[in-house]
Amino acid sequence: MITTEQEALILRLHHVEKWRVGTIAKQLGLHHDAVRRVLKKAGVLSASQERPSIIDTFLPFILETLKTYPTITAARLHEMVKERGYGGRPSHFRHLISGIRPPRPVEAYLRLKTLPGEEAQADWAHFGKILFGKTERPLWAFVMVLSYSRAIFLKFYPGASGFFFVLGHREAFAHWNGSVRTVLYDNLKSAVLERRGDAIHFHPQILALAAHYRFEPRPVAIARGNEKGRVERAIRYVRDSFFEARRWKGLEDLNRQAFEWCEGRAMDRPWPEDTSLTVRDAFEEERPKLIALPGDPFPAEEIEEVTVGKRPYVRFDRNDYSVPHTLVGRTLVVSASLERVRILDGAEVVANHSRSFERGQVIEDPRHIEGLVLEKRRARKGRGLDRLGRAAPSSQELLVRLAERGENLGTSVAMLLRLLDAYGAAELEDAIRECLRKDVPHPHAVRHVLEKRRQDQGQEPALPLVLPEDVRVRDLVVPPPSLTPYDDLKEDTNHDDTDDGEAVATVSV
Repeated sequence: MITTEQEALILRLHHVEKWRVGTIAKQLGLHHDAVRRVLKKAGVLSASQERPSIIDTFLPFILETLKTYPTITAARLHEMVKERGYGGRPSHFRHLISGIRPPRPVEAYLRLKTLPGEEAQADWAHFGKILFGKTERPLWAFVMVLSYSRAIFLKFYPGASGFFFVLGHREAFAHWNGSVRTVLYDNLKSAVLERRGDAIHFHPQILALAAHYRFEPRPVAIARGNEKGRVERAIRYVRDSFFEARRWKGLEDLNRQAFEWCEGRAMDRPWPEDTSLTVRDAFEEERPKLIALPGDPFPAEEIEEVTVGKRPYVRFDRNDYSVPHTLVGRTLVVSASLERVRILDGAEVVANHSRSFERGQVIEDPRHIEGLVLEKRRARKGRGLDRLGRAAPSSQELLVRLAERGENLGTSVAMLLRLLDAYGAAELEDAIRECLRKDVPHPHAVRHVLEKRRQDQGQEPALPLVLPEDVRVRDLVVPPPSLTPYDDLKEDTNHDDTDDGEAVATVSV
């Protein structure tokens, strides 16, 4: 912007000092087009005095295009005139277009007001990553705000799929003990599969959810973010007031803090409609107007059809969950909540596991594995090797060294598995590494290291000595050895049988 003082200075330099446009622009640190505009406004610079521009030839085309397409970008317009012979740089072209583009109309918005219990607005917000073990997952916040009272529900999830979307609604309505008549969304894929103008193809799951809680799902018009401005402001408030510089340990702890924040600071902030009241006061007014919840919550589970391969496991969410070996080759259904993974064969639950949000994990039910081992004993060695390799990776090198020495690998694997069950994966891996480092690659050496550590800690060995059932071994009594031969040996050593004083000891073997 050119100030009044700068305009007066430009005119004085031009009339009195007879400076050219370029000199004035350089000395005052202004663009030469800004100086020309001041001189043209004062009527001292005619069109004939202006330096011709390479855009002049294309002005009729540019003006006609802007008239037809007033919102077209300068970058697209530059490509169009470039195809017609324009050779100027994009940055200079954008500057020229800014001076000739007709002003865009500014739209005025009405202040939207809603009745108590009438409307809520919901949306997702991304908050970086969350770590499950060694696995990173995206951290998403489901935010729903009551349009009248501005009460906020906030819950974090390791994803933004339709399952978490439905779960967020269910938990929000349970938190408020009521639902509303209308819920506004952006055009999220979790809610809207396809939209063409006013024709909207809703996701079947959101329709079932709306029917259960008796609300109308309503996506806002395209490019009309102001229609759901309350949830947008709520998300900004969550970022600034809750999440910024917050410390938390795991998803459960983060959601616990979010619940306390929603019930505390977020409810005690001033109510935008009347700052003498709080959001809590407005919510108490709105609470009786909420729609009563149905008798049972909406079922919120991830449903996925899976096929059991040659091994008795199904793959779900990049993890392997065990199933009975009799179901190999069958098609099953996974029904997963945040806590559990159930695997169904028709209506029968054939497996029930704790859910893992890590990736690449093998979650097993010991009963499934025991059944397979009993039926196929030949699979025990391969199964043991797989289990041993996952628990103690250094065992692979130990087994290679044993094979090179001609040792029995089956016996070695069985002993290492017993040590794994008795001492755990971490201790076994550390003991194997120590044996390899000392060049004593044998299961007995590994056991010795483990038992020595337990002994140093004043503990009993974790793996007791197991004797066979044979009574000849169990009831065997080993008598203490006689020390008489050692006494005779001592006497023979002290016997002197030479005349010259030499003591000669002879021992016959």
